[in-house]
Amino acid sequence: MSKKFRVGIVGCGNIFPMHAYPVNELECCELVAVCDIKEDRAKAKAEEFGCKYYLDYKEMIEKENLDVLHCCTPHYMHPIITIYALEHGVNVMTEKPMSIKYEDTVAMVETADRVGKTLGVIFQNRYNPGSILAKKVYDSGELGKPLGAKMNVTWMRTDEYYSKSDWKGTWDKEGGGVIIDQAIHTFDLMRWILDDEPEWVDVNIANRTHEIIQVEDSAEGVIKFKKTGVLASFYTINYYCTDSDVEVEIYCENGVINIKADRCEITMKDGRKYVADKVPGEGFNYGNVKGYWGISHVKQIRAFYESFAKGEQPFINGREAMKTMKMICTIYDSGKEKMRKYY
Repeated sequence: MSKKFRVGIVGCGNIFPMHAYPVNELECCELVAVCDIKEDRAKAKAEEFGCKYYLDYKEMIEKENLDVLHCCTPHYMHPIITIYALEHGVNVMTEKPMSIKYEDTVAMVETADRVGKTLGVIFQNRYNPGSILAKKVYDSGELGKPLGAKMNVTWMRTDEYYSKSDWKGTWDKEGGGVIIDQAIHTFDLMRWILDDEPEWVDVNIANRTHEIIQVEDSAEGVIKFKKTGVLASFYTINYYCTDSDVEVEIYCENGVINIKADRCEITMKDGRKYVADKVPGEGFNYGNVKGYWGISHVKQIRAFYESFAKGEQPFINGREAMKTMKMICTIYDSGKEKMRKYY
């Protein structure tokens, strides 16, 4: 390919390296500019990656003739920046969550459809070897009818973690706590593997241990899925003593799917087993970042550009990610209103 895609990244915070390093590694891409409202951060990242920096994403879009914009900002800005970029002829890859309000998610997808641009959304854990195996075997029908599901996310986020941010721990900027920030990937995996949407959700949320946040640090409940009839229970907290491995179990007529972190083990009732885990020696250097994010950002970003180059929709586009966002927003509605919420 002779032409390189001109790429810009808005948001130079914690998640920035997970996008900048993959883009910088791809031969089809050129990172031409970064943007952040904090000049010291924008300037430092521009120097590191040898590109321009801006303090205003609109100015970057106007001047840099971008093909793709990566949105790595606080959650509440995702729809604002995405819709602006799409309407100004720029394709977008946004971090999760798409938004903090479902109506904004719908507006993002409708805008991408209307202007004929591509919208990708990061749910990188679908690219983990264990996730791929679980989806493949489940879709084959070999496991038979799903009978039940459960998931656990028990991580640690201290008050100190929140005190370092000017937007986390708030309803109006982060949109929630443990559900929308830490557990959203696991909710996405469970929904995606089951290939179903909820009929209703019934949820309890609370802030039990944090003193300086508005949002929930614990959530538990049940999701009744419509097509399969599965009752899926979940337990999520971010006041555990460590970041424990996430767990998903899907119990079926002929076997059980068990996902723990990147590993998946499927035990069939006839004694057979399927196992997938991290590929030995596989890795990618994102700089000094948190290990629990895994390496699959680069896999999803690479796949996004491969699809984009062919003029095809990415595997996780806005319409696909919107299914998970509807579930997340309904979970919050149930938790806030303390009642069962129907789709």
